[in-house]
Amino acid sequence: MHSIYFVVALGAVVAGFVQGLSGFAFGLVAMSFWAWTLEPRLAAVLAVFGALTGQVIAAVTVRRGFEIQRLLPFVLGGLAGVPLGVLLLPHLDVNWFKAILGMLLVVWCPAMLMAKNLPHIKSGGRLADGAVGLAGGVMGGIGGFTGTLPTLWCTLRGFDKDEQRAVIQNFNLSMLLVTMGCYGATGLVTKDMLPLFAVVAPAMLVPTLLGARLYIGISEVRFRQVVLGLLTVSGIALLASALPRLQGQL
Repeated sequence: MHSIYFVVALGAVVAGFVQGLSGFAFGLVAMSFWAWTLEPRLAAVLAVFGALTGQVIAAVTVRRGFEIQRLLPFVLGGLAGVPLGVLLLPHLDVNWFKAILGMLLVVWCPAMLMAKNLPHIKSGGRLADGAVGLAGGVMGGIGGFTGTLPTLWCTLRGFDKDEQRAVIQNFNLSMLLVTMGCYGATGLVTKDMLPLFAVVAPAMLVPTLLGARLYIGISEVRFRQVVLGLLTVSGIALLASALPRLQGQL
């Protein structure tokens, strides 16, 4: 039992720092630790709780204004997506989900990272932003992965780091609040999880603040490298946790 608390705390420390620096990825990073030892639904609830805690800290420490017209399509799409993800969670083959998402990140992000002149997507407008928000909401309902696809999309859109941070930070905060509410309403959050909540919150506090402090002084190029690098590592971790279990199913 003590080993579970240690793994939960370690995952929260690392994921908290990463979220403080990048504005997202708590769920992805934490899952790379927790997927090995925790039951999938418990890991999903803890990931959403930790990510939400980190976003609340970020809202206070790394304040970024936002344009409501830019943010609104993401949020409206996400609000439609979160309930779908929550409904899918009990019926989803989590290992296949992780494998597909991990493969997407491992293939696409390094290609973007190595491209010297990354082409920016200008087409699609608010409808495309809303569709990405919808996908982010579904992934948030499944396990707190709200920021993964919107972050990738903002990079493709060519947003600068503060613009991207403003969109992702506010999108994640709103989606995670809704997701946690849905988890509570559907009975996914139980009393047995409360001791682990009490481990996650304090474990991630200082690392999140350190990551947020480092973000302030980072350059545009370095920020892009950090974001794409983190997405790639997260993809590798997802594949590493999913593939052995999929092989066992075959």
